[in-house]
Amino acid sequence: MCWSATADLAAGTVIGAVGAVCVARARSVRELPLAALPLLLGAHQIVEAAVWNAGGGSGAATLAWAVVALPLLPLWVPLGVLLVTPSGDRARLAAPAAAGLVTAAALAYCLATRPVTAHIRGRTIGYVLDLPYAPLIVAGYLFATVGALLLAADRLLRLLGAVIAAGAGLCVLLWRTEFVSTWCAFAAVASLILLARTRRPGTP
Repeated sequence: MCWSATADLAAGTVIGAVGAVCVARARSVRELPLAALPLLLGAHQIVEAAVWNAGGGSGAATLAWAVVALPLLPLWVPLGVLLVTPSGDRARLAAPAAAGLVTAAALAYCLATRPVTAHIRGRTIGYVLDLPYAPLIVAGYLFATVGALLLAADRLLRLLGAVIAAGAGLCVLLWRTEFVSTWCAFAAVASLILLARTRRPGTP
């Protein structure tokens, strides 16, 4: 996934194609944001291939990658989960949705006012952005993205949340300074679980 431009491009193409299938199978407008998640994450991997080809740095590809990874995902994931959740179960998703809104606003402000740079470190990429209150922002980010999935009413969404949470722990242990890149790649692959959801009879 994140090991080279070629790997990112290949993974992004496959994941994006699966995402397109998920979107085509969506049964309602409310399903579209969640169904499109693999499509978004596949495109994200393709953008990282451009970061590899640029040799890292702080160019347009790096900024585009950071916009998706940082402010967009903590908004997208809770919203997608909220939209497919039955009305009686939505109250428990209010906290991760609110955390996502606040976290996304803070990250968007940081991206607008501070440079983000990509550094190629062997077979991985590290992204550097000066974040105030970094532990708090990271906690809010994980609560919005992973927490929304773990609190979902849908069993497959909870499975996706558990897989992504396990991946976060693994990426921290193995690639601490490249956590954002490696975890996003892991999440992109894990999002293929959503294909099973679109095939399941009775999906809202």
